[in-house]
Amino acid sequence: MQPPPLLRYAAKVLPVAVLAASFAAQAAAAAVPHLALLITATATNLLAEASLHRWRPGQVSLLARIRADVMVRRLTCDFLLIVGLLRLGGNHRETVYLPLVLGLLLFYALHFAGHAAAIRVRGTRTLPLLTRNIDASALGITPAPPALLMRRHGPRLLLFGLPATAGLLVTAVSDEPEFAAAGIAVSAVLAAVSLGELVRCLVRRRPASPEEVLDWFDGWLADYRPTVGMYFSGGASSAYQANMWLDALAGLDGRPLIVLRERFMMQRIGATDIPIVCIPKVAQLLRLEQSALKLLIHPANSGKTSQILRIPSIKHAFVNHGESDKLSSCNPYAKAYDEVWVAGPAARERYALADVGIEDRDVVEIGRPQLAPITPYAGPPTGAYTTVLYAPTWEGWDGNPGNTSVVLAGENIVRALLADPGVRLLYKPHPMTGSVDPRAGAANDRIQALIHEANQGLTGPRPGPQAAAELARRTAELNALTASSFRDDADDAERMLVQGTPEPGRAAAVAAATAAWEAAHWASLPAAEHQIITAPQPALYSCFNKADLLISDVSSVVTDYLAGEKPYAVANTSDLPEELFRDAFPTVRAATILTPDAAGVAALLDSVRHPANDGLAAARAGLKLHLLGPSDPPSHARFGEAALGLCEVAEGHRVRMSSRLLPAIPAQRGALEEAEAAGEEQLEPAPEG
Repeated sequence: MQPPPLLRYAAKVLPVAVLAASFAAQAAAAAVPHLALLITATATNLLAEASLHRWRPGQVSLLARIRADVMVRRLTCDFLLIVGLLRLGGNHRETVYLPLVLGLLLFYALHFAGHAAAIRVRGTRTLPLLTRNIDASALGITPAPPALLMRRHGPRLLLFGLPATAGLLVTAVSDEPEFAAAGIAVSAVLAAVSLGELVRCLVRRRPASPEEVLDWFDGWLADYRPTVGMYFSGGASSAYQANMWLDALAGLDGRPLIVLRERFMMQRIGATDIPIVCIPKVAQLLRLEQSALKLLIHPANSGKTSQILRIPSIKHAFVNHGESDKLSSCNPYAKAYDEVWVAGPAARERYALADVGIEDRDVVEIGRPQLAPITPYAGPPTGAYTTVLYAPTWEGWDGNPGNTSVVLAGENIVRALLADPGVRLLYKPHPMTGSVDPRAGAANDRIQALIHEANQGLTGPRPGPQAAAELARRTAELNALTASSFRDDADDAERMLVQGTPEPGRAAAVAAATAAWEAAHWASLPAAEHQIITAPQPALYSCFNKADLLISDVSSVVTDYLAGEKPYAVANTSDLPEELFRDAFPTVRAATILTPDAAGVAALLDSVRHPANDGLAAARAGLKLHLLGPSDPPSHARFGEAALGLCEVAEGHRVRMSSRLLPAIPAQRGALEEAEAAGEEQLEPAPEG
């Protein structure tokens, strides 16, 4: 059970509050002076500083924004300690402590120089593009210096300055300046060694220059000759949108490529054998125009999508990362793509009704190739428990109360399910729940508390030690396949080198190990125990296969779940009458509609356990066809056919343009790239301190 919000807030601000109080106590102890208070306040300051860097890095950044960065804080702490020593020592002690002050200044000067060197080293190792699953050994990339020297400026200053602070504290107690001198000397030596190592990194052979990297990449493109690819740009939590298309892309005929724009996304793309390239800047991105790439699929819209769309030699298809009746599933931005690939007739109708400028001839029905792992309906529950998956979506950006059931109906639904002793609940909230509306986050916390409370009173058989041992074995097997092969302090350049050409079949091995882990995971859980699923594993489709019933909102979860034709329900928190609700949202036409009070849960469970009382089975089959299209030919075949067709269009366009292209156009494009590169260099943010 999570602690109350007030307690969580108090824990969040406690380190900063303690840090501020320690500075105030240090100042008071130096002014009075008071030895015990000075020592206590300084030690408290060090502990609060360490806890901030270890557990609250966001607050460290916040303090830096108000000019209270780690350098200011450490200088303040040390020199308040010096003032305290002067006051405690009485008159005529300035000459004794002057060398200590000068030594402390030397330490900070060396630290400043080391920090400048670290920025310089980091700059030499920042390449214009990153790759994965591509052999980059020709670039001569060397291992990165330790992260403590390169990136962890605050912890480095805190650690290297600790001997100096400790020596000053011992001197305050003993009145022997030698201890402070020894501590300051150790700190200065540590800073000098750090500076020397960074200077050594600067003078030894550096990685390839930006021009050499770009020339190498152009050569790789010419050798590999990619034909189809996926373009993706997004935030840290959006990688799942691209990951769901990895298997489908790998199954296409041709030579696939994944193009990313954000450096952090390189490590968030799942296991795949497909070559991946991250090209942050527009000027370098436009080099793809000279490649053999004919088609890019787009799982999501982003502000950077328009930058790749300007390449006329590549055709673009919007495939989306899920389909629902929400307005986001018929975004006018889709006009920018050559084609919009949708699952079935429902999406085609959605675009036509939305009237956002999408021509019907540009809509291609391909099904949902990633739904192949979902098992079909096999009849009512056969065991002692009916497994219900409650997977509400998040609150969205527009404040519409109908977006999520968590706020108005979630607790009622969960209480009604927990009240049935024959129900086993799987609760899987959307990862962004509460990110916009705090009420959704609070309701999510209360729902989880209800589930924890219900589990405390459960009794019954539990899996034996063999199940736990099997899960441990499968976990170790999966970790061995997915564990990073680079050092923890490796930077992007070193990871690019280490993540070269993958072992053949690694992606298939990871998929098989994941399936085995999921089977072991479910087998290791007590049959009656309710589960809260917030981790990436088990995946949503694995939860689909375990569930006898889904309760959700108007979202793409419903569309995907219908692939198995199992019973499902949708919570109506939109204030629309049921008839209008079904008309407004076609994906709910084969669903049981639940009101916010969850009054229909008992009847819903009865229809799941007794199919004779389920009057929606035929409707689900028909709606599945309407939403996802026919099962013959299979979706992966339709996806491949659509890709082949658009590649042929791209090839025809290239042939026509090669005979028409005016001599001035390449020169104009070159001038545009140079101008954009110059503009991006001016806007390049300063390296983080």
